[in-house]
Amino acid sequence: MTTNDPGRFDPKRLGVSVELKPHAYDPVASPELFEGVLARRVVAFLIDFVILSIPVVFVSMFIFIVGVVTFGLGFLFYGLLWPAMIIWAICYYGMTLGGTASATIGMRAMDIEMRTWYGSPIYFVLGAVHAVVFWVTVSALTPFVLLVCLFNGRRHCLHDILVGTVVINNASRTASLMASRRGA
Repeated sequence: MTTNDPGRFDPKRLGVSVELKPHAYDPVASPELFEGVLARRVVAFLIDFVILSIPVVFVSMFIFIVGVVTFGLGFLFYGLLWPAMIIWAICYYGMTLGGTASATIGMRAMDIEMRTWYGSPIYFVLGAVHAVVFWVTVSALTPFVLLVCLFNGRRHCLHDILVGTVVINNASRTASLMASRRGA
């Protein structure tokens, strides 16, 4: 029994409706969004790596001192260091990418930000998932995961494609690049 009445059962309308959104960022129409992003992304990663490493180094030194003072018993805390590092990194990426700037501290320093492929800001869970997918793909496919970005216009890495994100220049850098193009 098919009818146009929305309150009635319609067997043709079973399932989930999915609305596919178009890509928000076009590298042909807006090349300034992607100009220099790859090099800046590498430097941002190095900055973030240092930021993530500093607390781990201090905790490692503290565990060592506790281990020496307790005649070796404190060294058992090193077993908790790996899970703590993973939780720290996931929280760091989730909070920074899920923040108002949609960028880690390193990305902010390099004037780049991460967005979903349809233009929305990143949220905590997506930032955390992006980090996990990055580590998994880099661990399994290094260096090929990074070569993917050389063969597409949006300069996506493999983990960006899998998660549905894009890294672009932030608004202030994009505006300055556009102004320099107009002046040239």
